[in-house]
Amino acid sequence: MSTLVSVCHVPIVGRVVVGALLAATTALAQQPARTLPVFTDGQAQIVAGFAKPDEWIRHFLWVETTFDSDGDGKNDRVHVDVTRPRQTDAEELRVPVVYESSPYFAGTGGTDSRWFWDPKHELGAEPPVRGAMPSIAVGKAAGMISNSEVQTWVPRGFAVVHSSSPGTGYSQGCPTVGGDNESLAPKCVIDWLCGRAKGFTTVDGDVAVTATWCTGKVGMTGTSYNGTLPLAAATTGVAGLEAIIPIAPNTSYYHYYRSHGLVRHPGGYMGEDIDVLYDFINSGDPARRQWCNQHVRDAEMHTRFDRLHGDYNDFWAGRDYLNDLAPLRAAVLMAHAWNDWNVMPEHSVRIYAALKLKGVPCQAFFHQGGHGGPPPLTLQNRWFTRFLYGVDNGVEKDPRSWIVREGDKQNAPTPYADYPHPDAQSVSLYPQVGGAAIGELRRERAIGQQPTETLVDDVAVAGAELAGAASSPHRLLYATPPLATALHLSGTAKLTIRLSCSKAAANLSVWLVQLPWTDSKQITDNVITRGWADPQNHASLRESEPLVPGRQYELTFDLQPDDQVIAKGRRIGLMLFSSDRDFTLWPAKGTELTIDLGATSLALPVVGGAVAFDQAIGAVK
Repeated sequence: MSTLVSVCHVPIVGRVVVGALLAATTALAQQPARTLPVFTDGQAQIVAGFAKPDEWIRHFLWVETTFDSDGDGKNDRVHVDVTRPRQTDAEELRVPVVYESSPYFAGTGGTDSRWFWDPKHELGAEPPVRGAMPSIAVGKAAGMISNSEVQTWVPRGFAVVHSSSPGTGYSQGCPTVGGDNESLAPKCVIDWLCGRAKGFTTVDGDVAVTATWCTGKVGMTGTSYNGTLPLAAATTGVAGLEAIIPIAPNTSYYHYYRSHGLVRHPGGYMGEDIDVLYDFINSGDPARRQWCNQHVRDAEMHTRFDRLHGDYNDFWAGRDYLNDLAPLRAAVLMAHAWNDWNVMPEHSVRIYAALKLKGVPCQAFFHQGGHGGPPPLTLQNRWFTRFLYGVDNGVEKDPRSWIVREGDKQNAPTPYADYPHPDAQSVSLYPQVGGAAIGELRRERAIGQQPTETLVDDVAVAGAELAGAASSPHRLLYATPPLATALHLSGTAKLTIRLSCSKAAANLSVWLVQLPWTDSKQITDNVITRGWADPQNHASLRESEPLVPGRQYELTFDLQPDDQVIAKGRRIGLMLFSSDRDFTLWPAKGTELTIDLGATSLALPVVGGAVAFDQAIGAVK
């Protein structure tokens, strides 16, 4: 069934008025029909009149913000572009906006390892000085910023807007990588779209630009950093931001660059830290870069990010959007991948859990791939149609969780009532002696006092090699029996471990894997989830303490969340090792970790709980 947006009809009574009405109707019949949005099955449809790129109105401007992040005594202005149907002028049509903001639109720095931190040093030691990343060349003259989202949404009756983040491209200000100005800049753009902020035709002029064509309803989307900024804007509570679709968003820079007190790098970017990302996006006015480098990177980041210890502090707390959710009012459709080892799945899962408690409309889409990957267009369309156009398509009654099952196509997710699966229950598993080869992973603790087992750190041996080895002195591996039936895991696994160390500091890395390891190059096919922690933070995330060699310490921490069906015939393996060459620092080999098996356990989120687990391993016929 199709629905057209139309004007209301006012009933008229009286013979005199009837003649005037007929005359007006005749005049209207001689005018060309208005082009209006069309909605079918609760989704905005492509309309021929909106789908002609050569007729779109495209222009750019600068929106004045409420902050001065570059210290020049004037409020920063951010560069903005607009693409909208011609009918917004020719027929005075007002439309909602799909908006994407980014620090990447104007170009980025390099990824040569010389410009990243060298991981080859002892934990707690001063790292080697990293090389200076070459300055990003100034791009072409200011103009249109991006074409992303335009082909998708303008033909469906939306305008599309882009903006460059502070200190990038032709936006004034400084990059801050999670600072307040990154939240306030898109807020000011939304304020401009809603008539509450000023826009100008030039970066330093006073010729005003208004957005009279906007309905005052805005939705934001984007992937990775571009997915972070919709959430950042939503935490301001700005009126008019009705819906966001963050895709693989970084919701906490601490969780991105640290893990339970450990200095840990995002997958694929060994040696990256927050100052490296700052240099990577610092594409703004060269005349301002020196001031920004001095006051943001050098005076703030380098003095507060604590690369020596990895502890959580107020610097990181100020860059964690979970701490800023109170004002959020937008409807949120989160999207993430279970095998995203760059921006790991906890980033979306932690926010989704908090949004459910807030009571705002929220759903989650997850898939089995790597970094990025938007929800199917149907889900996005229903979301924006409902909250930007107000079409009552019942999206609030849809399943809250959409998960692409193993082997399925990205546009064919399976609906679930929620995430984690409502029937998931924690099942405790206990390692048994024999981890140098493959020890057992049982539901029952072994009777009697359990021995300790020791591994020797060697960062030169990759995790995949350790998991695939029949035995190794560099890891401990414990596994369930082969599964008699498939087993569905949904939620966050948790490890409790008691250990001692031969040195004052050590990395602790954990992989949950499927065995037998089928191919050392196919990480995704074998790794269920992973986790990392610093034993020095066993008592506090904010205050680490040097370990006393030989003394036992107990700590409990989460692995990355997941939703995965483990196939019949596979074994679930818990692998404990020290340095993970793809994620942690690289100390000299030889550090020993000794694990107290009797005080170590894995809490596994199993759909169906203990009964389902026992059936899967053949303990229940």
